[in-house]
Amino acid sequence: MSVHNPKVGFVSLGCPKALVDSERILAQLRVEGYDIVPTYDDADVVVVNTCGFIDSAVAESLDAIGEAMNENGKVIVTGCLGKKSEMIREQYPDVLSVSGPQDYTSVMEAVHAALPPKHDPFLDLVPDYGLKLTPHHYAYLKISEGCNHRCSFCIIPSMRGDLVSRPVDEVLREAERLVKGGVRELLVVSQDTSAYGVDVRYAPGTWRGREYATRMKALCEGLSELDAWTRLHYVYPYPHVDDVIPLMAEGKVLPYLDIPFQHASPRILKLMKRPGAVDKTLERIQRWRAICPGLTLRSTFIVGFPGETEQEFEELLDFLDEAQLDRVGAFAYSPVEGASANALPGAVPEEVKQERLARFMERQGEISAARLEAKVGSVQRCLVDFVDGELAIARSMADAPEIDGTVQIQDGRDAGLQPGEFVDVRIMGSDEHDLYGEVEYAETGDTSPLGLRVL
Repeated sequence: MSVHNPKVGFVSLGCPKALVDSERILAQLRVEGYDIVPTYDDADVVVVNTCGFIDSAVAESLDAIGEAMNENGKVIVTGCLGKKSEMIREQYPDVLSVSGPQDYTSVMEAVHAALPPKHDPFLDLVPDYGLKLTPHHYAYLKISEGCNHRCSFCIIPSMRGDLVSRPVDEVLREAERLVKGGVRELLVVSQDTSAYGVDVRYAPGTWRGREYATRMKALCEGLSELDAWTRLHYVYPYPHVDDVIPLMAEGKVLPYLDIPFQHASPRILKLMKRPGAVDKTLERIQRWRAICPGLTLRSTFIVGFPGETEQEFEELLDFLDEAQLDRVGAFAYSPVEGASANALPGAVPEEVKQERLARFMERQGEISAARLEAKVGSVQRCLVDFVDGELAIARSMADAPEIDGTVQIQDGRDAGLQPGEFVDVRIMGSDEHDLYGEVEYAETGDTSPLGLRVL
């Protein structure tokens, strides 16, 4: 019986792409008859999937490994920090195994060595869509590994390698399985979603009797055939991003773009090895909004990059005023080991970085608050995440899970709302991050992902 099955504890750190890696390992563990347990005490062995992108993530990963060693003692390490195995073994020489990202084979071999499987195919069943670490109603859909860019502040290519795109038909079949399993929102992730397919020369694949190119627009067209939201993350601002905007205007994918602009000074962008035509970026944003007025734009920025002057930081603030982005994240530059930007002259003092970061977030906070306030009085199609007391906590089309805001539905419990349900919400109020509203009872009773009542 399953009570005698070997037991594995699992710690997953880092970005959604690492989360997908964790889900794949967990699914394989269950296929082979392992039980997944939530505590160190119950586990026969613990797998820690690490992050190593910035110093704080490295510290968090090392702390997690240390905690697992102290609480359990049998620890298998994988993920991005696994690329720095000497660092891990220097601090924790007794870890059972260290492997890098996407190295599922090494993880399973280490588990087998520490804990041979006991598999009964009649008892140990896994759903067709695998095991998920996210709530039942949304899932991350990873479409590629690695990245061809060499941004000077980033070490991801050294950890995850160059771009390797998944065949489009494989991605669409996975998405179809997820939706059949109850997923209502697909969050497309990769290191560079816009580059999808360039490494395979956009090779075609067949799904549901139709041919699709391994290309971002074609993938979106395929995903639009499923009864779920599709949200695009990590979209590098290539010119062909413009081709996806009409699909958003037509309601085929969510009118939401996550584009990491990183800065607005042409000189700093050049030092970052990022696109630097800021005026053209602003023109494109205006054109996108003209085509799709309901478009939500999310971005991330780095302040205090080596050599950043006060004037260049002011250029960044001016860009915020012009672009009027809906959602923004920002980080003070952190010198990641192995990043070429560390060798640039003009390091910005830490206190200046933090002061600029505070000014940046204050400016963007005012913009975000104003853009949310403009939605008061509208009706928004929302997806319920959970019910908390009298409230139902949901997200609108403009809100990705965990990184954006929420819609707090005041009468959610009385309306009988459940997680994974679509509902129209009359927006009654707002603050800097969130919206507040009440259920709008549509006469049509429409509960589809892209209802016509969204304003």
